[in-house]
Amino acid sequence: MTSRQLFFNEIANTWDKRFQTQELINFIEQLVPTFGLMRGQKILDTGTGTGILIPFLLHEVGYTGHVTAIDYAEKMIEICRSKYGHLPNVSLAVQKIEQLNFHSESFDAVICFGLFPHLENRQQALDQINRVLKLGGKLIIAHALSSTEIKAHHHNASAVVAQDALPNNSEMRRLLKQAGFARIRIIDKPGCYLCLSDKSFS
Repeated sequence: MTSRQLFFNEIANTWDKRFQTQELINFIEQLVPTFGLMRGQKILDTGTGTGILIPFLLHEVGYTGHVTAIDYAEKMIEICRSKYGHLPNVSLAVQKIEQLNFHSESFDAVICFGLFPHLENRQQALDQINRVLKLGGKLIIAHALSSTEIKAHHHNASAVVAQDALPNNSEMRRLLKQAGFARIRIIDKPGCYLCLSDKSFS
């Protein structure tokens, strides 16, 4: 188990109390509809934590859709399961994004909310995301902070994540293109980071 996995397991029990604020809920409520999800789609929520996005994703895909949520911190998934494990169109699993255990072309969209700076191997993670996405499927990388704000937040949080930051826009585009993504759109402003891209048909 890596130091980051240990860190997120250790803070899982207090995660919701510390971070699930009304301000964040309001932000997510406005953010998720911009993802362009549709009824009946199959969504992969990576680094789900305690599942803060799940009810909002379900609202978009409806009863005919399905949300699969993963995290590499077992304690996070335990808490997530206690909240959402009873729902018929939600599946939960302990998995690393760099080693996804899903069939190729399984999902219409993959969400990385609050996750990307913590990835240990970004290119491997993006390659795996591309593999499990259907052709034309969407990758959504999002945060409730700008890239500058994320860097400052992690620097003050813990030594384990102090160096975890988003790549700059040109590096993000390079990583995505190398993994087979196109139509890359990046919004990076105070209180929001959003990067949308599609699995290329070429």
